[in-house]
Amino acid sequence: MRRIRSEDTLPELELRKVLRELGYTGYRLHRSDVPGKPDVAFVGRGKAIFVHGCFWHGHDCHEGTRKPKSNQDYWIPKIQRNRDRDAANARRLVEAGWTVLVVWECELHDTEALTERLVTFMS
Repeated sequence: MRRIRSEDTLPELELRKVLRELGYTGYRLHRSDVPGKPDVAFVGRGKAIFVHGCFWHGHDCHEGTRKPKSNQDYWIPKIQRNRDRDAANARRLVEAGWTVLVVWECELHDTEALTERLVTFMS
């Protein structure tokens, strides 16, 4: 578990690379003064992007629906708590006037679709 990073993960770096290629700069990373501490925050635009790992946040893709092989009594409730926390963070941001986008790790493989989602979200 010590090797699992919470910031500057490979999925985050991939997303930031696409954002830079699209010309979106001026974002802030992991702002603790923004509800939920989004991975990427465009503070002036009121837009927040979260990059979620499919397994750790319980996505409905193949990787996210995979059950842990050991210590299931711990991991299954832990993943559910992550999902509940994610929903609460998104709700708090929306209530504060922000627009929220969640990018799943599995979505990073289709750069064209991701680019389209980002352009739509940022406009």
